Amino acid sequence: MPAALPATSGPLTTFTIGETRYTLLGTAHVSAESADDVRKLIDSGAFDAVAIELCDARHHSMSNPDAMGEQDLFQVFREGKAGMVAASLALGAFQQRIADQSGIQPGAEMRAAVEEASRLKLPLLLVDRDVGVTLKRIYRNVPWWQRFSLFSGLIGSVLSRQDVSKEDIEKLKEGDMLEATFSEFAAESEALYTPLIRERDRYMALRLAEEAPPGRYQHVLVVIGAGHLKGTGEHLEAPLPADPKVERESLEATPPPSKIWKALPWLITALVLTGFAIGFSRNTGLGWQLVLEWFLINGILSGGATIIALAHPVTVIATFFAAPLTSLNPTIGAGFVAAGVELYMRKPKVRDFSSLRHDVTQLKGWWQNRVSRTLLVFILATLGSAVGTWVAGFRIAGALFGSA
Repeated sequence: MPAALPATSGPLTTFTIGETRYTLLGTAHVSAESADDVRKLIDSGAFDAVAIELCDARHHSMSNPDAMGEQDLFQVFREGKAGMVAASLALGAFQQRIADQSGIQPGAEMRAAVEEASRLKLPLLLVDRDVGVTLKRIYRNVPWWQRFSLFSGLIGSVLSRQDVSKEDIEKLKEGDMLEATFSEFAAESEALYTPLIRERDRYMALRLAEEAPPGRYQHVLVVIGAGHLKGTGEHLEAPLPADPKVERESLEATPPPSKIWKALPWLITALVLTGFAIGFSRNTGLGWQLVLEWFLINGILSGGATIIALAHPVTVIATFFAAPLTSLNPTIGAGFVAAGVELYMRKPKVRDFSSLRHDVTQLKGWWQNRVSRTLLVFILATLGSAVGTWVAGFRIAGALFGSA
């Protein structure tokens, strides 16, 4: 008969599968008691492995708070990850606000699990899905008309300087940072609830089946948020696939954009160039007028957007001239050019990376820090160019078909 486990403030559920026992501890992500629960359970000596609700990226960020400084910013922009990095910084800013207000760092129980497992030399299993993959699957899963309100709500909530409400802190005690941020939408949107919660319940059970299959360990402690306790437990108790890797990898895949969205930039380019050709065929003056308007509208809106980000004057000028050309070349964006020039003119210094996590907790810090400001330059130049393309496109259509 296994020895009784220490009493905990959070719920405990135990499953025995084959020769292995899995004890799931439901934790509160903003709770000193949950961190104490984790320490007591691991120190009891009842477990020979510890699994936690973290992915490799979040574990690395927790172990190395200055991880952002190790990234090649130019590579981030080239790979199209600027938006994801900005969202991660914004979430980190929200997390710091929670810590400043409550006096407890969110995820303290995960940090306790990492530290205790390391001290006792127990295997540490990271079973949650990568946060970037979850964000991408959320983006792909929700209808396109909901995406702007969803992510503007995300950025707005994490950048607000108002005190975090007691209700939001209570939500954090049952879910994680993503769930608390999107909770307003998740309750009413199946498209959001599925990738944010239901898929992760299944994913964590599959990861456990891979990393700690029955027989590999005698007793595994699984530290997860209380909101995932029921779903993950049900998946773990039910028969899992003989090869969980196949299904797990399917939950890591990012659904590709529809063929229509992939073809749209090329279609717009073809329509604009056709508009120019029609204009010149009618009248040389009309043709040059359309070209000039395309150039000015794209350049002013995209270059003007970089002014909002307080970009270097050379960046503003370069974006003004680049945007009309990049808008006709779907393989490169105005944001990429703007960020590249900004990096060249204002290369981030060591102190920018070291103070980044602190700076982004304040709205003005996004403009003062060279790293976050470069992200803003990229995002705003991209948005300005997109708006400019549509405005100029409609202007051309109006000039050609008599509605202007």
